This record gives sequence, C-alpha cells and structure tokens, in this order.
Amino acid sequence: MSNFQELIKSFPKTREYVRDFFVYGFKTRNEFKEKSPRTYDNERRRLESWLGPFVQRDYVPGGFNISLAIDSGLLDSNPLFRVWKTKSFTDNDIVLHFLILDLLQDGQSLTAEELTDRLLTDYETLFDIQTVRRKCNAYEKEGLLGREKSGKAVRFFLDNRLSHWLKSNESARDALAFYQMAGCLGIIGNEILEQLESQNRSFRVKHSFFVHTLEDEILLSLLNAMNRKLNVELTIKSSKKGLENTASCIPLQIFVSARSGRRFLCGYVKRSKRFTCFRLDTVKQVGCLEPAPEYDGLQEKLERNRCLLWGVSFQGTERHHLDTLTMTLYVKEPRELYIVDRLKREGRGGSVTRMGENTWQYQRESFDCNEMLPWVRTFTGRILSLECTAKSVEQRFYQDLEDMYQMYQTGGNTDGTVF
Repeated sequence: MSNFQELIKSFPKTREYVRDFFVYGFKTRNEFKEKSPRTYDNERRRLESWLGPFVQRDYVPGGFNISLAIDSGLLDSNPLFRVWKTKSFTDNDIVLHFLILDLLQDGQSLTAEELTDRLLTDYETLFDIQTVRRKCNAYEKEGLLGREKSGKAVRFFLDNRLSHWLKSNESARDALAFYQMAGCLGIIGNEILEQLESQNRSFRVKHSFFVHTLEDEILLSLLNAMNRKLNVELTIKSSKKGLENTASCIPLQIFVSARSGRRFLCGYVKRSKRFTCFRLDTVKQVGCLEPAPEYDGLQEKLERNRCLLWGVSFQGTERHHLDTLTMTLYVKEPRELYIVDRLKREGRGGSVTRMGENTWQYQRESFDCNEMLPWVRTFTGRILSLECTAKSVEQRFYQDLEDMYQMYQTGGNTDGTVF
C-alpha cells in the first residue's frame, strides 16, 4: 500500500474536494458518495495540512462534519493560495531547481554545458547535459530564466532587476498586496510577495470571494483563447447531478456577479445559434480549437444584447425571444417616494411611470424574466399586480405567494388588492 503524500499531481481532483468542503461543507465521511473512503481520507488530510487553522469539525451522530470557516475581512491573504503550491516533484526536479538558480544568482550567463560542469565542480552532483538543457528551456518558457544567443551557443541567465526594484519600492509592494486580495489570478501577486519576503500589512477586503481562486486555472485558459479569438471545447460537470458532458462555443466575455462573486463564461454556441453562459466552477477543462473568423462581429452583437440581460441568462421562452414584465405598485405619496427612487436605481434600465395617485408601474424587457423574480419579491406587500408575456413567470410568482400564505397559515389573498 502506498504511503499518504501531501503533494499532488492532479489539481482538478483536489479542487473539487476543497470546493466541497468550503462551499457545501457539513458532510460526514459517508456522505461523499462519488469517491472511495480512502480517497476521502487522503483529501481530508491534505486539506487539514494546508488549511489547518481554518478547518472546523462538527460532531454529529453519524461521525463528524468537516468544513472550512474563513473570514476574509480578518485575513491578509487568501489561504486557498496554499492549494496551488503543493505540486509533486522528483528528487532531481527539486535539486536542479535550487542549484541552477543559485549558480545564476550573480547575474552571469551560462550555457547548459557550463551549468552541468559547475553542478559537478561546485556541488558534486552529476547530471546529464540534456536533462539540464530541458530544465533550462522549461524555465525560460515559464519566464524564470532569460535566454540569449552567443554565436551558436545558447546562454541562460537570471534577470533580478525587477526583484531588486520591487524590494526598493514600497509602493510597488503595496500594489502587489492589494492585487493579491482584489484581482483575478491573485496568486501571482501572492507568489511575488513571498519571493520578496514581504507581507500585506495595509489591506483587508470585507467581502472577498476566496473560493474563486480555484477557478483561476480555467479562467487563464479562457482568457488565452479569447485573446487569440479561438473556439473552445469545454468539459463541464453538472453541479446538481454530477454528470460530465462537453460543449463547444466561442468564448466572448467573463461575467462576474457583484453579489456572490460567481463567475460565468459568456460564449456563442453555433449549434443553437445563441449566446449561453457557463458557470466557471462547473468547467473542468478547456480545450482550444480552431480560430473563429466571426469573433469581432459576435462581440459587437453581444454588446448590443447585454442591455436586455437581467442576470446571465439568454434563454427566453420558446414563444418569445424577449419577454416583458410589468409590475404595478402601491406607493404612499409623498412619504414613500423612496420606493420610486429604488425602482429607478435598481431597475436596470426599466421604465418607471406614475399611473395615478399612489400608483406606479415598472416595466422592463428581458431575455429571461425568471431572473427578475428574486428582486420583484422584495416589493411584496405593495404589489398591486404583476404581468409577464412569459406566463410561466407570472404563474410562478403567484404560486410562490400562495405557498408562502399556506406556510404561514394565513390563507390566500381574496380581495385582489395588494400582495
């Protein structure tokens, strides 16, 4: 039986477990049905090793629940960044990493042959020249090393100018500290700060969505495809049923919810000839395909259609491509005119019209009026009527009200006035 290893080879599997513990949590060992108990135990131990201070255990009759309790407003960095820093490696990988960087610290440039000789003379370690050259080429591709031609020879060097500048520039370090807390791909700012042995002593973010760093690898692949204007194939795992499928689309924009921080890819699906949004936390893999010559035209079309979105759904009813929701409200004038101000402020471009004394109407077109219902329900108690060209939305609203009345045993509304 192999021993437990804290380091990982496959990040996607660990990402699912961290998300399960952080977002859903409160599951016992037996409630993780998709994986074997041994796999669960290994992932739990990794999680406790990486995020020990934030792991919370709640004992229940069936065992204990594991969850993550993280208050972003109290922390100077995202603890989930630690998950990115645990990749497994071989003995040669780690030895070459430190020794090559150490040999190039003084700013000199060396060929792969010279590096191999210095590894033997300075550190008494013997490596094949091809192994050293592959490692240097890999580091040059990742940006860790620079590369220059000297005749037919290729020389590698370590450029420390940026590091020296950052160490002497406090404002730049503050910018990195802010970026790691506020930006996408904040792991980059965090890594640079650690290399400089610096910490974030200035910024805290009250509402920071730490868990979304787990999607940054997917986000980077999508941004790369968008920059190159490519088609992509997405591997998607349903968050409800756990089933995997694939979808091909042209990636156009990333939408971010200001309320939940959840991120969506907005893409054009050729098969259905319409825009569709995919939740980033359900995307497991991104495969780049051929270029999309119609990319710029689709971007312009999306910009025209965005004003007709309420949230992220373009899926209107089968009968209408666009639907219209009309809500009539009772507003006691003049002391409740703040309700009218709220309609104008939060109504996302909808029209607000005074219909008579103490009566106001709000109307808006949208691709999917279902997305408007949570906001509409916040006016419960002053809604005189609600109509929608998508009758299923209208029926759902009144059915929800009826269910609420039944729940509180107050009976249905019978006088036809204010809901």
